[in-house]
Amino acid sequence: MAEGTITNDSSKGDGATAIQNNNDCINSTDNGTNKITIKKANVKDPEIFSCLLQPATSDSDRDYIGIRRFLLARKAESGFHRRLDWRCNEKGYVAYRNYIRRPRNWENLQIPSHSSTPGNSSGRWISTPSPLSHLFEVESWNSSSRDLRSGTLASNHRTSFSSSISDSDRPRRQGVEPAYSFVGMHSIFDQCKAAVTVLKFGHMSSDLLAYGASDGTLTVCTVSETPSVMKQLKGHSKDVTDFDFSSNNQYIASSSMDKTVRVWELSKGLCIRVIYGVSSQMCIRFHPVNNNFLSVGNANKEITVFNFSTGRIIKKSVFDSEVTSMDHDHAGQLIFCGDAQGCIYTVSMDSHTGALSRSHRYRSSSKQKCPVTTVQYRSFSLLAGGPVLLTCTQDGSLSFFSVALEIQGYLTLRCSLKLSPRIHSIRASFCPLLSLDKGEYIVAGSEDSNVYFYDLTRPRHTCVNKLQQGHRFPVIGVAWNHGENLLASSDLYGVVIVWKRAKTS
Repeated sequence: MAEGTITNDSSKGDGATAIQNNNDCINSTDNGTNKITIKKANVKDPEIFSCLLQPATSDSDRDYIGIRRFLLARKAESGFHRRLDWRCNEKGYVAYRNYIRRPRNWENLQIPSHSSTPGNSSGRWISTPSPLSHLFEVESWNSSSRDLRSGTLASNHRTSFSSSISDSDRPRRQGVEPAYSFVGMHSIFDQCKAAVTVLKFGHMSSDLLAYGASDGTLTVCTVSETPSVMKQLKGHSKDVTDFDFSSNNQYIASSSMDKTVRVWELSKGLCIRVIYGVSSQMCIRFHPVNNNFLSVGNANKEITVFNFSTGRIIKKSVFDSEVTSMDHDHAGQLIFCGDAQGCIYTVSMDSHTGALSRSHRYRSSSKQKCPVTTVQYRSFSLLAGGPVLLTCTQDGSLSFFSVALEIQGYLTLRCSLKLSPRIHSIRASFCPLLSLDKGEYIVAGSEDSNVYFYDLTRPRHTCVNKLQQGHRFPVIGVAWNHGENLLASSDLYGVVIVWKRAKTS
């Protein structure tokens, strides 16, 4: 029918009942007579047609089928389209949502733009617009989406929101922390001819930097006002998997795929001890309190504690898979380690005897078991209100745990972040704390040659920014110095870049 009218006279007892499905109604009253005008139905949902035209079976409940058909016919328009059409003061739903989430001093907040240093050879910290411009930018995206739905898209430069970059890799434009701005490159070390697999700054040092490569070499540098290479330590025949400084930075202990652990005296640049194993040595740490203990994880599913002075084995502990990464707590009473199956272990350690005992194990719920590339302990976190642990696996999973020291280092997963899968063993690291009211930031390398910064306190758009135009190959390792003003990154081609952080007030 095109259009009809049903009249119900209120003076005549019971009136007829009209049920309208997916129709627009116009009600009017004239001398006690209610007139309901029913316009022609415009049903576009195929699901409604399939339900209305479906024949009823002999054993079905006709009342139930009638109610279900009626409810489906009255099904509301999807919330997505309703949000696109919602307007308030000529602003869309997304713009209004961002407005009510604005920072307290958003009108006075000015985020400076950090351009690249002269020569275009340094890394560039992506500039960000003000929060007000971000509101208009999102509103423009909202309008563009409405035009797309209607079939006409206006030419607007802000339609770049439809790029194929994932949310985790796109820098978040709103609320980028100015404290993580970098003024450029402080120094570049490119004499290595193989992939730099691991790099670290010296213990409590801001100038001493060392890095190990896949050709078996260890390079020790100074990154002071005149950066230079101090020593190049040669002895390993295969990849350097890990190394650690002693507490006084006089010695370096390194592990390698050649099944050996070597101890180096930095002042002379000589290897003073070689410890031979039966499998590849994957990770190594000095005990933070008793530097005479040297803990090593290997591919034979063991953590072995050596006597640093004699090279003899003190204790061993066996695990379910090869131990790929490890770290101590600040007191040296716990060892946190990850294996090739993605499990995280807490191991109690006696600081006097070196005895080891497994306390807890955290097993990932992921079906894909990948090696743990990073295990890093921090004694305090704003997010957890106590000690925390950061882990990273080769498939790009970042996990953030709170550590209960009173329960022998029991781990509780606080949050996690899934990045794009990786081919190489890319590492991650905690970022320096900004202030007492900021988030929890992580820096990690990537296979697209950029260095990314993530805020784990944000449920979405966790990438706050990135350093780019420095490396040309996948970035494997990252490390902060003790003064927290320098960030070092290494890539697959053997280039190490030290980025200088902008001064903060």
